[in-house]
Formats: sequence, structure tokens, C-alpha cells
Amino acid sequence: MKARIPNQPNRGDMMKMIQDMQDNMARITEEVEQSEFVTSAGGGAVEAKVSGKHELLSLTIKPEVVDPEDTEMLEDLIMSAVNESIRKANEAMEKGMEEAKGGLGGLSIPGLF
Repeated sequence: MKARIPNQPNRGDMMKMIQDMQDNMARITEEVEQSEFVTSAGGGAVEAKVSGKHELLSLTIKPEVVDPEDTEMLEDLIMSAVNESIRKANEAMEKGMEEAKGGLGGLSIPGLF
């Protein structure tokens, strides 16, 4: 009895699949980079807006949290809000790349992923 080998895509089909995946990855990268990610800290006392390129677009601080005697708390709130926005941008990019790879994520082609 002969072992059956599942139908494998030919070289042309595989190259087409890879090209489609690369096109999707480029499209998703552009979409995420143009997106904005907003988070807040301290119950909304500090709000940070970051682009998908990890650029801080805006920072809003409510006046009531500005205490000259406790600048450390304000610094912590700012860092927390900015870092969370960056984390959201990273997650969006990772999710998009996984979707773009589809079934080819386990394929080992040096320099492709």
C-alpha cells in the first residue's frame, strides 16, 4: 500500500500565497500605523493618545491631579497612560500580523517573518 501525500501547492501557488500574505502584512502595518490608541490612568486623570508608530500624539492632564508637592504621582500616571497606549498599539500590530500570516505562520522561510 502506498502512502498518500496530501496535495501540496505547487511552487507558483506557494509564491502567490506568500505574495498575498506580504501584501496583507503591508496593508495591516499601514492601517495600524495610522490608528490612534487612547488610554487613561488614575480614573481618567491622565489620558494619552499614541499613534500606531508609537508617537505620543497628545497628553491630557486634569488640573486637579497637578500637585506640586507630589510630582511623582503625576509622573507615574503619565508613564502608565503612555505605556498602556503603546501596549495597545503593539497588540494591534501583532494581531494584524497573525491574521495576515493565516496558515503560513508555521512556514519557515528565512527573512519572511
